[in-house]
Amino acid sequence: MKTLFIYNPHAGMMQIKNHLYNILNTFAAADYDLTVVPTRKQGEAISYVKKHASEYEFIICSGGDGTLNEVVNGLLKSGAEKLPDLGYIPAGSTNDYASSLKLPKSMEKAAELVTSGVPVAYDAGLFNTKYFVYIAAFGAFTKVSYSTPQDTKNILGHMAYLVEGIKSLAEIKAYKMKVRYDDMLIEGKFIYGMVTNTLSVGGIYKLNPKTVKLDDGELEVLLIREPKDVKELSEISSYMLGTLDKSDLILSFKASKITFENSSNIPWTLDGEYGGDSNNITIKCANKAIRIINKSN
Repeated sequence: MKTLFIYNPHAGMMQIKNHLYNILNTFAAADYDLTVVPTRKQGEAISYVKKHASEYEFIICSGGDGTLNEVVNGLLKSGAEKLPDLGYIPAGSTNDYASSLKLPKSMEKAAELVTSGVPVAYDAGLFNTKYFVYIAAFGAFTKVSYSTPQDTKNILGHMAYLVEGIKSLAEIKAYKMKVRYDDMLIEGKFIYGMVTNTLSVGGIYKLNPKTVKLDDGELEVLLIREPKDVKELSEISSYMLGTLDKSDLILSFKASKITFENSSNIPWTLDGEYGGDSNNITIKCANKAIRIINKSN
C-alpha cells in the first residue's frame, strides 16, 4: 500500500524522536510502501498533502491537533477523486481530538492501531473556506492556544496553556454580534464562543458523550455572554469546570450551519491555531468528510 507518513518533529515536547524507529518498524512490518516527510514550518503539511494526496492510498500523520488540521485541509482541498484514508498518531500537548476518538496515548500502540484498525467516517467543520477538525472559537483564552511559544509548550506541556491563560484574564473583552442558525437569531455581547465536534476542549471542558456524536451532521455551539460582575464571572467558571449544570449566561445548541455577524473583525482560532480575523463567518458541518482509522465499532 503506497503510504505517506507526515509528522511534526516539534510537537508534544518533541516526543516523536524517541519513538520514530519503533513507529517506522511497525509500518515496515505491515508492508507499507512508505514515503516519510517531516514538516519544517507551519503550513507545509497543507501544501504537501494538497499537492500529493492523489498519489497515495493511505496517509498517516503524527503531531498535535494543528498538524492534523493541516493534513485534513490538504486532503479535503486536494481534489483527489478518491481521498486516502487517514491514520493519526497523536503527539501534541493536549490532543483533544485524539481523546475524543479514544486513540491510544502510547505512540507505538497508536501506530499498531493504524495498521490493524478500520476507517471510520467523521464530520469536519468548514469555516468560510478553511476546514477544522474539532473546534473553531473566538474570544477569551483563544489567543492562548496559538500565541503560546512552542518552546514553552515543549517544556511545560499542558501547563503552558494554563500559565498563558491566567496572563490573558485581564484582556477579556466582549464582542457584540448576531448569531443565526436554523430559524433562530441570537443577539448580544459575548466574551467567548466555540463551534465544536469533540468531547473535550483544552483537556478541561468536557462535553456529554451521550449527546455529542462525531458523525451526526451537526456541530455543537457554545456562547458565553458578557458577565456584569465578578459573581457572574465566577458562575461562568463553575459551569466550564463542570461544577454548575446550568447558567443563563451560557447558551448551547446544535446546528449544521451557523453564521456570526459583527461590526468589527474578530480573531478566531481553528484547532488551536490562528484562523484569521473576520466580521462575517459562516460555519458548516461537512458530514462524514474524513475517514480516520480507528477500532471497529
